[in-house]
Amino acid sequence: MESYAWDAQDYEQSSSVQQKWARELAAKLGLNSDERILDIGSGDGKVTSEIAAMVHRGSVVGIDSSGDMISLAKTRYPQADWPNLGFRRLDARDLPFEGEFSVVFSSATLHWVIDHLPVLQDIRRGLRAGGKAFLQMGGEGNAADMVHVVEGLTRTEDWREYFTDFTFPYGFHGREQYLQWLSNVGLHPIRVELIPKDMSHERSGLESWMRTTWMPYTERVPETKRAEFIEQAVDRYLQRHPIGADGLTHLGMVRLEVEAAKPS
Repeated sequence: MESYAWDAQDYEQSSSVQQKWARELAAKLGLNSDERILDIGSGDGKVTSEIAAMVHRGSVVGIDSSGDMISLAKTRYPQADWPNLGFRRLDARDLPFEGEFSVVFSSATLHWVIDHLPVLQDIRRGLRAGGKAFLQMGGEGNAADMVHVVEGLTRTEDWREYFTDFTFPYGFHGREQYLQWLSNVGLHPIRVELIPKDMSHERSGLESWMRTTWMPYTERVPETKRAEFIEQAVDRYLQRHPIGADGLTHLGMVRLEVEAAKPS
């Protein structure tokens, strides 16, 4: 994954929706108490720690490419208090594990990777025979209305100079593509589906979400202009999707959810 400047504490305060969806996926794991689990993209460690609490006779390793995220997770969940939980700084595209895990879990992470084939190869290698992968990420059509707004903004006179040769940075893939990749690496698909989700925010929450997760765009803009770029993007979005009577605007999201097994 590209090396973006993640603000771990800002993300921790602004990621309640991502954590909610991660918990929904974790609830589907059907864990025994002695599982050995890898969490790819563990972020601040909150959901990773909840998974660790489910496997008191097992263990969990959370990995993230952001040093700030790993540092925050280690601070929040020190080894002395969480003996079956550890965190390592690793890139999802270069996993070093071999036959180590009964479960590989990942939520709201792998859409940061365009080519998933090598990631899935590493996941298969890291799983034990009969082990399972549970993956959730932005899928085909995810945040389409906001993508349309932001892409339009990058072509305006004020901003186009910062987006010369810019290519779409997220791997929002479809079901058929993923089934092909699973077949290519030798993982048996159990369930591969695109799931529509609603994300709702107050204006300030929408700005926070953009600030903490749209770095491929915002980091192209000089730091002194980033707040203005986000403000203009949110203004444009709210013109299309005004704040409702509940004080919220809504954004259509799509999650690609994948459950697959390594043959026994």
